[in-house]
Amino acid sequence: MARDETADPDRTVELLWRRRAGEEPRAGLSLDRIVRAAVELADAEGLAGLSMRKVADRLGFTTMSLYRHVPGRDQLVDLMRDAVLGEPAAGPPVTPPVTPGGPGEEPVEGGWRERLEACARQGWELRRRHPWLAEVRGSRHVPGPNGVAHYERMLGAVSGTGLAPAEVVAVVGLVARFVDSEASLLVEAARTERSSGVSEEEWWGSREALFDRLHEFPTITGLWQAGGYDRPEDPFEFGLARLLDGVELLIQRRYEKRDETGACLGCGAPVDRPPSGRPRAYCSPACRQRAYRRRRSGPGGESRE
Repeated sequence: MARDETADPDRTVELLWRRRAGEEPRAGLSLDRIVRAAVELADAEGLAGLSMRKVADRLGFTTMSLYRHVPGRDQLVDLMRDAVLGEPAAGPPVTPPVTPGGPGEEPVEGGWRERLEACARQGWELRRRHPWLAEVRGSRHVPGPNGVAHYERMLGAVSGTGLAPAEVVAVVGLVARFVDSEASLLVEAARTERSSGVSEEEWWGSREALFDRLHEFPTITGLWQAGGYDRPEDPFEFGLARLLDGVELLIQRRYEKRDETGACLGCGAPVDRPPSGRPRAYCSPACRQRAYRRRRSGPGGESRE
């Protein structure tokens, strides 16, 4: 029986992990050009507006000619996802990976928290640049080299903190799902605004019939009168900071349970326990000072004082 390439994950793996030999030709159709055109289309219209026919029209080829390079739309989305995950944080060029490896990024200094936060912010930046990334849902999307490299960096940020291996994996999954969830809310709000022609502010500003009934709820009314809704916290900044606070508390608890050695709460390096007295939480004064500055600063780095 002939193999159906449109439903074959192994064929997707072959496409994602292919090695490109030299520069692509100036003329003609190639997989790289198809992926770039598809990303441009999805950036403009979202995944709902992505089709093989539209990509072919954008490139000036027939739809059937695309199928000689990619089996179908689902595989194309996987290729698109890995291509944009390979973008450097500072720029938007779209180029599928040349070799299995990660995006060219500057190394992030600091401890586990700074490194994990940098990964989360890179993911957030990419989803703001390419909102359709948040629409790629499901657990059976085959990862490519850029996606795996990003996952490796996130795992590496938390590994060595004293958490159990399963907890390291769970922490990374939790942070990744938070970024996707926040990005999905932006996508949904933008989609609703485009279809209705009414902004979120305008829509809620016209709900007087609802607001007139809220005086019966004292907590909501009190927070409203106290200005709690005037300058709301940035959902991403607030949520990411609180999420990392929780991970830091977990690491602290794991450290306290260890018998002889622990992990620095700043960088994750091993810390010897003294024979008596209070156990050390940091491997050096530099890590302690970074943690102190972080506690004094808000999510955006501004002093709370």
